[in-house]
Amino acid sequence: MALQLRTLSPEEQAAIEKLAHSRTASARLVERARIILMASQGHRVPAIAPQLQLTAITVRTWCQRFNAAGLAGLADKPRAGRPATYSAHEVAEVSATALTPPEQLGLPFASWTLDRLEAYLNEQNAIAIKRSRIDDLLIAEGLRWRTQETWFGERVDPEFAHKRGALKHSTRAPLRVVS
Repeated sequence: MALQLRTLSPEEQAAIEKLAHSRTASARLVERARIILMASQGHRVPAIAPQLQLTAITVRTWCQRFNAAGLAGLADKPRAGRPATYSAHEVAEVSATALTPPEQLGLPFASWTLDRLEAYLNEQNAIAIKRSRIDDLLIAEGLRWRTQETWFGERVDPEFAHKRGALKHSTRAPLRVVS
């Protein structure tokens, strides 16, 4: 018996057409919308599959899921996998701590490093986390580390110029032509 797609409501029809022609939606969702669009236009599974370069089983699967759940059936179902290592609360605590100046927490330094942040979170907040994971979490939150730029202000060591010695140029001055 041939697979029959249920009748689409006007809202579903508009959403499927928009999604099937989308350039910003995920490729999986666009492909699934194209399957449903072609099926709603009366095309049969053996005609849809080669045209979209899919197997007949794939086309049938998505038509059946659409028949059962509508537009929501086109989304991916949750998959099994490793559970999140850190809860949302712990991730928020890492971000909040990184954004808080250390002086406000009573610490003897002016800025965070990954090592200092790791030590503080491990000892004070009892979050067992490594510095590489802290970096990943902060980047995912849209935060990034920047290096301290001490050369714009006053030097930390007032005797720096004396200790450094005379500047040496890395390239020789061009030779002058004497006429």
